[in-house]
Amino acid sequence: MEFVGTFWSLVPPIVAIVLALITKETYTSLFVGILVGALLLAQFDPIDTMNYMILGQIGEGEDAAGVGFINAISDPWNAGIFIFLVVLGIIVALINTAGGSAAFGAWAARHVKSRMGAMLATFLMGCLIFVDDYFNCLTVGAVMRPVTDAEKISRAKLSYIIDATAAPICMIAPISSWAAAVSATAADLNTGITGIQLFIQAISYNFYSLLTIVFVVGLALMQFDYGPMAKAELAAYRDGELGSLGLDEGIQNERASLWDMLLPVIMLVAFCIIGMMYVGGFWDPEAEGFNDIALAFANTDASVGLPWGSLIALVLSFIYLLARRVITFEKATACFVDGFRAMIPAMLILTFALTLKLATTALGANVFVAGLMEGSAQSLYSMLPAIIFLVGLGLAFSTGTSWGTFGILIPIVVPIFANQPELLTIGISACLAGAVCGDHCSPISDTTIMASAGANVHHIDHVNTQLPYALTVAGISFFMFILAGFVQNWMICLPIGIALTLIVLLVLKRTIGISVVQMGSGKASA
Repeated sequence: MEFVGTFWSLVPPIVAIVLALITKETYTSLFVGILVGALLLAQFDPIDTMNYMILGQIGEGEDAAGVGFINAISDPWNAGIFIFLVVLGIIVALINTAGGSAAFGAWAARHVKSRMGAMLATFLMGCLIFVDDYFNCLTVGAVMRPVTDAEKISRAKLSYIIDATAAPICMIAPISSWAAAVSATAADLNTGITGIQLFIQAISYNFYSLLTIVFVVGLALMQFDYGPMAKAELAAYRDGELGSLGLDEGIQNERASLWDMLLPVIMLVAFCIIGMMYVGGFWDPEAEGFNDIALAFANTDASVGLPWGSLIALVLSFIYLLARRVITFEKATACFVDGFRAMIPAMLILTFALTLKLATTALGANVFVAGLMEGSAQSLYSMLPAIIFLVGLGLAFSTGTSWGTFGILIPIVVPIFANQPELLTIGISACLAGAVCGDHCSPISDTTIMASAGANVHHIDHVNTQLPYALTVAGISFFMFILAGFVQNWMICLPIGIALTLIVLLVLKRTIGISVVQMGSGKASA
């Protein structure tokens, strides 16, 4: 086929990227990219184009590669990820409908007695719900609003903490829908390791996600703000203007307790871990991972382990909440539909991204890019992670989706560093970090929108106050990816990144930072 293994193999993802930047619409851009890929595979034959879009095959025997939506959806790995997403959505709906989130918020409000404590508690709550960013945004805001309101923390600050502990936390959690999506995207790309192994290795270089955690904790401990956030915080603390949209609605249930949220989450995390270990052969005497946690996780199949654990957690949570009589059978069963509906956007993006990946792979993009980069100088290779970070940031910012971004970029990034394992890890980390950063900054990101909704704050207020914070960490991360490209040792780079983040925070506090507590009481700013 004349287009296979040539520059034309890159045209489908390029078309998707350019359209996404122009239209700022993800679904249509990915669909057009898929259409272009099918046209090239079919050499512009209309009937074959439809076949390659719906269900097609390239090659024969062991070299055969399936393409089209049906192959993307019916692949056992991808099907397992879809099941996990649906089950996760159902568990979220159950917890919220039973009143567990509201009960936990009321309990926390009685025990948190300072602004610093409220911010750190919100941060810890966001870290606890690391299995999915939707789960995080849909829960943390409703839970922590009473806590932060009591300490006169603005809704803008609450929405920032929610957003900063949604996608960034999920992107460094091996047991999450994000890990599963990245693993699915990176699977079968001839990296020599499984998708979940590649994800785990990339965590230590994911500077944006890791340094965002340092940044949020540092702001809470140093007790200052800057930019539009400082203005919002001052209005909240001094004038009581929290920035709420009003009419805060939470599902209150007198019978509910904090354990109605904690126990399902604990069971979900615990059984997903057990499921991953079981599938990896931890309890199988004949398996390589027998009694070895590291090998069990290395050999596991996330598409089986995560649904395995989440289904058990769902059944037990369903029985537990019914036995506690905090939810009726009718409302509990209605959560199945509500949970599925909540996950439709994520599943649609993943379906399109996986279908585009099949077309790009069938066109031999990996072969073309690998050959193109084969004679490149080492210095160019070393600078590429920083460039990949910027590309991922720009694409995710323009399209509002991390999943679509790494779905487009990972199949292109992997062949570039195919023969350099450490740079491959750094390159994948740069792709993921850029995707999260762009998503964090984007006003059209679903996660950003849900964080605003969770905090019940005007969306534009959340975007304006968050952007300077996100860009500060982005600047530090860009520098760290330049350094990592040359040093190629996370044990050296990560401590430097943490130290640099703390130094930047100290400089900001001494220059443009405002301590709202001191300003609100009439004292000078720190």
